Amino acid sequence: MPRKRATIREVAQATGLSPAAVSYALRGLQVSEETMERVRAAAAELGYEADPIARALASGRTGMIGLLCGSLEDLWQQSLAVGISRGLREKDRYALILDAVGDPARERVLAQQLRDQRVDGMIVQPIDPAAAFWPELCESVPVVAIGDSLAGTAGEVIFDNRRGVTLALEHLRAQGHHRIAVLTSTKASTPDRPADVHVTAEADRLGLDIEVTTASHGLAGATSAARELLEGRRPSAVFCFADSIAYGVYAAAQELGLSIPGDVSVMGYDDHPMSGLLTPGLTTVDWDIDGIVRAAVRLISAAADGGTRRRRVVQAPTLRERGSIARLS
Repeated sequence: MPRKRATIREVAQATGLSPAAVSYALRGLQVSEETMERVRAAAAELGYEADPIARALASGRTGMIGLLCGSLEDLWQQSLAVGISRGLREKDRYALILDAVGDPARERVLAQQLRDQRVDGMIVQPIDPAAAFWPELCESVPVVAIGDSLAGTAGEVIFDNRRGVTLALEHLRAQGHHRIAVLTSTKASTPDRPADVHVTAEADRLGLDIEVTTASHGLAGATSAARELLEGRRPSAVFCFADSIAYGVYAAAQELGLSIPGDVSVMGYDDHPMSGLLTPGLTTVDWDIDGIVRAAVRLISAAADGGTRRRRVVQAPTLRERGSIARLS
């Protein structure tokens, strides 16, 4: 027969304390260090484990943080989800990871479902930062946004997309590229995402001829979009707003018998670890994913614990040069 779960009352009897005092000791509150050690030793000996449902009812907290990803087909977002999940676990919290699959309507539904499940907070990578539901959602649950700013959040880890886009386009221009294709996951229904706005403005400033095309993060979709692009009036360079999309350009180029960077140059935008293993290695923009993870976990933990101070972290990019950009005469 399985062993019956020990109760907090049994731990109290073993230590000669009240159940309330045992509860405080197990949480490290309002008791001496000696009492905490005595209670925890007795709990370990009896095999006591806190009932998560009872603890949630008593504290009003579930220990769960919702992590709403824009698209987990994006390998960089996968890495971010892994890092945040591990970071939250170190804070004695758990991540409930959901995938919006690049669909703004699905993003809204999932965000509202997380709120209704009474998570202690949410970390989101918004597909549509201008959507009308965000302010109302942020009033009912602490939200930390990654990437783009949202109204009413408890905290934000914002990418300096203006600087990132400028780094990429200035590097391409310095290498002699003037006709550049831009592949982005942004849909026609969400045209005002900052990175997409900046790329058009920067291209005008630098005198570049750009063509913006939508491509999914998945390898099949990105390859299809890239193949169509490369079979037409081929640009000298392709700038992709995710390394996962750039992998599709590599695949399409191989299918068409084109060399990188001899026939077409390629640039990414998030420095996924896989990018350094390609032949040639992908030149890309590094956003310091470890720093993003630390900041997001710190901000949501503070907000979930009742902190009211709104914090904003601006993540600066760096250019990671490899061999995928040719220098044109």
